[in-house]
Amino acid sequence: MSKQNFGMPNMGQLMKQAQKMQKQMEEAQEKLADLTVTATVGGGIVEVVASANKEIRNVKIKEEAVDPDDIETLEDLVMTAVNEALRQAEELSQKEMAKITGGNLPPGMGGLF
Repeated sequence: MSKQNFGMPNMGQLMKQAQKMQKQMEEAQEKLADLTVTATVGGGIVEVVASANKEIRNVKIKEEAVDPDDIETLEDLVMTAVNEALRQAEELSQKEMAKITGGNLPPGMGGLF
């Protein structure tokens, strides 16, 4: 009696495909480290640069933002800029990963590989 595979790929093919995707994901992660996004708030008073793999690369604060009597406003501006940079970085990361996966990863999963 002959074995039938009923149209299912063999295990060797699946492993090769998985290894190929793993290599592509590693290459994409390296690329994400080089891609950056910039978020500015307060009319450019605070600027944050983040990589697409969600690392803060640079924070710039203009001198006029520094008011010793109002530190809370500066803290809010920095927090807002960081959160916006990370949001943009996540969006860019998902777009880059979708190029490899065909968009088959759920939101937030791009950072797992």
